[in-house]
Amino acid sequence: MMKVKIDTKEIFHVISIEEKDLTANMAEEFLELVAKKQEEENKSLVINLNGVDSMDDKIAEVFLQLHENNYAKGTSFVICGLSEAVKNKLKEKDLLDTINHTPTASEAWDIVQMEEIERELGAE
Repeated sequence: MMKVKIDTKEIFHVISIEEKDLTANMAEEFLELVAKKQEEENKSLVINLNGVDSMDDKIAEVFLQLHENNYAKGTSFVICGLSEAVKNKLKEKDLLDTINHTPTASEAWDIVQMEEIERELGAE
């Protein structure tokens, strides 16, 4: 079972992945975990990858899928704490410019909050 820590804030969930290596066989489990969490409360997502040293192509595709799903539902998706290897994997898959990413969790939270304000202003 994949080790994660989930912290729910007012407008977003922070999912901290506590694994060194994200492998293809974790992809389905991670999608199920996120889907279950989003069923409880549909909020923006911050995925904290601090401590993740490597990731499989399949996980990169999962991040893209979550990114697209969240924005389609009017919520944000940000990943943070990328190691050099993870950043390179996203670059290699042409996803680094597509998926919101920040060096730190607090910067990720700022993006979520800014996008929430933009959505509220856009709705008026």
